[in-house]
Amino acid sequence: MSLIIQISDTHFGTEQLPVLQALRDCIREQAPQLLVLSGDITQRARRSQFAAARAFIDSLPAIPLLALPGNHDIPLFNVAARMLAPYAGYRAAFGNALEPEFESTDLLALAVNTTRPYRHADGEVSKQQIERVARRLALAKPRQLRLVVTHQPICVTRPEDHKNLLHGHLPAMRRWAEAGADCVLGGHIHLPYVCALHEAGHGLARRIWAVQAGTALSSRVRHGAPNSINLIRHARNDMTCTVERWDFDSATQRFVPVTQHRLDLDRGNMPQQVATSE
Repeated sequence: MSLIIQISDTHFGTEQLPVLQALRDCIREQAPQLLVLSGDITQRARRSQFAAARAFIDSLPAIPLLALPGNHDIPLFNVAARMLAPYAGYRAAFGNALEPEFESTDLLALAVNTTRPYRHADGEVSKQQIERVARRLALAKPRQLRLVVTHQPICVTRPEDHKNLLHGHLPAMRRWAEAGADCVLGGHIHLPYVCALHEAGHGLARRIWAVQAGTALSSRVRHGAPNSINLIRHARNDMTCTVERWDFDSATQRFVPVTQHRLDLDRGNMPQQVATSE
C-alpha cells in the first residue's frame, strides 16, 4: 500500500504553531512514501519564510518530497526580483527543479509549475507543459497510480471560484486524461474537495479526478473549511485509490480523518490509446 500526503498553501509567515506541531506529528505517525507540497509555501516569498518552511521539512523523517511553487512564492512587492529572479528564494530552499517528478513501483507523480511572474495570482499551463506531462505519462507502468500536481485548480465547485481556474485547464485535462493520468492535485483556493472530471461534460477519454487541498497551516482559512490535508492511499493491484481529508481538530490538537472518497481508476486499453495519441 502506497500512501501520499498532500499538504498545500502552508503560507509560512501566517502558520499557526499548534497546527504545525499537529501536522508534524501526523506525518511522522502516518509515514507516507511521498509528501506533496503543492504551492504557496510562503506568504510573501521572504527569505525568513522559506527558511521556516525548509526547517519544517527538515524536522520530518527522511520522506521523499515533491514540491512546486505557488503564486505567493514569487516576490510581489519587489518588482525587480519578481521579473529578474522570481524563483531565487524558492530555489535556495527547495532546489532548482521547478517541475520535479517522483517514481516508485506503485506511483508516478509529476509536478507542473503553473505560476507566471507576469500574472498576480492566476495560473497558466502551456501547450509545451501539457505535452511534456502527456509524454511522461505514456511511459507509466500499468499498475502505477499517476498523479499530476499543479498549484491552481483544474476544477472548481463554486461559481465565485471560476476566476481561479487554471488557464489552459480544458486542453490539459483532455490530454492528460487521454495519456493516462488518474488524479490532478491542486490547491490555491484553500478549499478541499474531489471532482469527477469525467462527469463534467468535457468529453474526456477516461476517468480522471481533481483532488483539491485546503490550507495546511495558515490562519487564512476560508469558506468554513479548517486547516486540512489529503491522504491518498493506493494498493498496486487495486483499481481504486482512496482520498482521505484530515482536518485539524482544535479540541484534540490533532489532525483527524473527516471524509473519504473511493476513486475508481480507469485502465481500459490505455497503453494502446497512449501509443497512438501523439
